[in-house]
Amino acid sequence: VMAAFDFGTTVPPEQFSHFRHHPVQLDIQRALREGWELFRNNPSEFLGFTLVCFAAWLVGLLFDGGSSIIFSSIAAPLYSGYTMAVFRIAKGESLEFSDFFKGFNYLLPHFLSSLSFTMFLSFGFILVFFTGIYLAVSYMFTTFFIIDYKMNFWQAMETSRTIITRSWFSFFAFAIVLFIINVAGAFLFGIGMIVSAPVTACAAAIAYRNCMGVQISSIDEE
Repeated sequence: VMAAFDFGTTVPPEQFSHFRHHPVQLDIQRALREGWELFRNNPSEFLGFTLVCFAAWLVGLLFDGGSSIIFSSIAAPLYSGYTMAVFRIAKGESLEFSDFFKGFNYLLPHFLSSLSFTMFLSFGFILVFFTGIYLAVSYMFTTFFIIDYKMNFWQAMETSRTIITRSWFSFFAFAIVLFIINVAGAFLFGIGMIVSAPVTACAAAIAYRNCMGVQISSIDEE
């Protein structure tokens, strides 16, 4: 079981050598369809957790417009709750509301990866706009590697970048689709995001599952 302030482990890179010669195949329609089905089968749990996330965001707005260290430190592990739910269901286990908060078992690596991502993305957009876009897409699997393999934040980021780069344009298209869905949700007086946010989060986690599989021990037990 991983503790909140563990840095994570270093996974032998040989486990991912296959992807140097065989790029992952991303099926966007399948990820979206299965993301919606997963949400539809567990609506109360996902809606309830999404309201908790929005409440945390609103509280964060009271502290430096949401940029406070407190809000920043909980945003990534809180968002990873969707991943915890998807991974548990992928293992054939029943979903409990408490499962959404097990992302906090990975608090430190989530925080460090989020901090690094923000820094790299900021420099990327300042120096070269397309570099920022490249990094934003390439780090899409970081959270999933942290949870699935208990990786340290840097290996998770680099493993994500290395694997996604081989199929970058597919993931770029996927990111655009997820963005459009959430924008559409926001236009519905923001209420639509209560549905679009969990559906797109689930779709991203399912895309990882479909491309990489899920480790048997990926979910920490109580």
